[in-house]
Amino acid sequence: MLTDQERREIAEAIAAAEARTSGEIYCVLAAQSSEYRETPLAWAAGAALLAPALLLLFGVEISAPPAITGWTVGQLGAAVETAARAALVGAILLQALLFTAVGLIVAWTPLNLWLTLPGLKRQRVRQRAQELFFAKGVHETAGRTGVLVYVSLAEHRVELVADDAVDAVVEQGAWDAVVADLVKELRLGRPAQGLIAAAARCGDILARHFPPGPQNPNELSDAVVELR
Repeated sequence: MLTDQERREIAEAIAAAEARTSGEIYCVLAAQSSEYRETPLAWAAGAALLAPALLLLFGVEISAPPAITGWTVGQLGAAVETAARAALVGAILLQALLFTAVGLIVAWTPLNLWLTLPGLKRQRVRQRAQELFFAKGVHETAGRTGVLVYVSLAEHRVELVADDAVDAVVEQGAWDAVVADLVKELRLGRPAQGLIAAAARCGDILARHFPPGPQNPNELSDAVVELR
């Protein structure tokens, strides 16, 4: 997802930002945050439910044979039952066909992402960022001053998760501006440039509240993590 040169530049930007603060910046670049397996199922089920309406739309009718003179009531009832059964079987087959076809088509990754509800994508990206915040130990810095910058390329979404000490003094609006600018770079196909700028801005924000101490150890790796 990144070239070696871009990886070095991002790591250098993070190191330079952290030199001005006791805070820690950790960047993760993911290809995609979820497979969204429920999306093909939802669209397939919706298409299948439309099958009876499609039959009516195209003029499919249930009727008994036109010549019923001399038929008994039992014969007429059997004919109607046969016609109704045939129509029901046809509807079921059409539903199965629509479910399978739509499910396979929507399962194609670009279409799957496009048809997934924005709210679900936002929730999955946020959930993945929070999971990585703890899995990568960003919450374990001495001063609780870690900040995770999580980028999900397929969704063009960014989540910034700050530890308790940072969250207590930095307003959400400051992070929102960092996220918005990074998303712009993603849409332009420039994730590396976006991360470099985001690291510098995070360093500016952290430096105002958490100046570097006498030792200022580097508690988290400066290398960007790539999740394919």
